[in-house]
Amino acid sequence: MSRARVARRIAAGAAYGGGGIGLIGAATIGVVLAEVQLAKRNVGGGAHAAPPRADGRYGRSYGGGAGAVEDHVRPGCSEPVRFAMLGDSTAAGQGVHRAGQTPGALLAAGLAAVAERPVDLRNVALPGAQSDDLDRQVTLILSDPSWVPDVCVIMIGANDVTHRMPPTRSVRHLSSAVRRLRTAGAEVVVGTCPDLGTVENVYQPLRWLARRVSRQLAAAQTIGVVEQGGRTVSLGDLLGPEFAANPRELFGPDNYHPSAEGYATAAMAVLPTLCAALGLWPEEERPDLSRREGFLPVARAAAQAAAEGGTEVAAAMPAGPRGPWALLKRRRRRRIHAPEPSPLPH
Repeated sequence: MSRARVARRIAAGAAYGGGGIGLIGAATIGVVLAEVQLAKRNVGGGAHAAPPRADGRYGRSYGGGAGAVEDHVRPGCSEPVRFAMLGDSTAAGQGVHRAGQTPGALLAAGLAAVAERPVDLRNVALPGAQSDDLDRQVTLILSDPSWVPDVCVIMIGANDVTHRMPPTRSVRHLSSAVRRLRTAGAEVVVGTCPDLGTVENVYQPLRWLARRVSRQLAAAQTIGVVEQGGRTVSLGDLLGPEFAANPRELFGPDNYHPSAEGYATAAMAVLPTLCAALGLWPEEERPDLSRREGFLPVARAAAQAAAEGGTEVAAAMPAGPRGPWALLKRRRRRRIHAPEPSPLPH
């Protein structure tokens, strides 16, 4: 069965055994379980320190006013853009030591530079979180009626795979979170499940299984998110061949979470979609055929994006012969310099 059809079945809530473990034959189970135990010993040792807190105001020097771009977010360009991060340890920035090296800080600084406006960041991501924690995180973000986010980024899915959460349940929780945030008026960008087959100390056949299951989940996440009005960016092998070519540079000391350079690579891929969601990115919202962009049935677009890190999928036409259609984009990336936050005003 094609990845697009599997993703569509997951997104529709059809039965799909054991979150992906049922895909392999019984003769392989013993080998895979042995590989899991080996991976647990070799991966993640040193990831116990809490990630640095990056909440605060970025781009304070812009301050709005004359010279600011047209306001696509709120009336009055002096108002900061309100930006929330949700998800797991990747969204929280596990594995780095400075606040400015976390993906939330990098994205907030990049958004401020593009918008020429201050950006207030609140990050409620929780290391170790699975998709069923998103309900709590969304409630936390929306609990303050005086601070409703303009845009949110969610990074989630890796722990769903490693804890064998059924993919239908995983996608259901993510879709619900996106729906609640969209109903509150926020734009939503989701960094889909990374390709766990890129983790250096995971060996075959677990590597093959991890890659297959994580990519299928990423495709199903894309369908669920796009159908709720959000956009996705495929994290894939954590956004490009750089991770396969330079794992010791782009993975952190625990051999599992990204290094500072790895998070910068991820942020460069997500930033264009984050800005486009607010109408701030200079590229036109139509396909560039020279970059293999185009309109596709959402399941096909999701499957293609899952196989290529950094690919964006957004809703396009509401319906077609094979269901909803989506726009698949490969946006140009922009380098982001590590910032430091200023405290939020009380």
